[in-house]
Amino acid sequence: MALRVLFALLPVLSCGFLGWGTMLRLAVVTRKPRDWWLLAVNCVLTVAWIALIGADPTPETDGWQGNTGAFGVIITGFLTCVYFLVADIQHHAARASAPTASWYPAQPAPYVPPQQHPQRPAYGYPPVQQQHQTPTPTPTPTPTPGPTTPPRIGQVRAELDELSELLRKQTPHPHPGPNPQAPGNDGEGPAR
Repeated sequence: MALRVLFALLPVLSCGFLGWGTMLRLAVVTRKPRDWWLLAVNCVLTVAWIALIGADPTPETDGWQGNTGAFGVIITGFLTCVYFLVADIQHHAARASAPTASWYPAQPAPYVPPQQHPQRPAYGYPPVQQQHQTPTPTPTPTPTPGPTTPPRIGQVRAELDELSELLRKQTPHPHPGPNPQAPGNDGEGPAR
């Protein structure tokens, strides 16, 4: 809120000369091409108004060029302020009301491993016992199909299971006692 007030007052407090800063902030926040174009228009208009003020031949710059340039700078600053407030409030209101998009589709729960691999203990836990159910005479409603797990995820899970099984099968190497011929002993025997 404080930044919104600061950037809304920037063109007003600078008599329109720093309106480009407000439009730059809006373009960066919203990332809309329209706001980038309006930033460029604001910069061109500000330079044109200042050039018009500088082109006034009168010693007090009170000729038509100076008056038109000053009026243009002030009007451009005021319009920048109004547009910034409207666009920024709409942008933040749209973000607040939009549902959060998930990056990944929802995964079905719980995970059922592929049936092509035999049941084996996973990560030190005993295998899950499958329960055999007798068919019921009443018809059961068919579940609605949920999002399916992409085949790549299932393949990665199967490869990880195989890798963990291989690691479990490896036997630890025995740790021998001190070796008198090992490097670092310099051929000395045990201390007496």
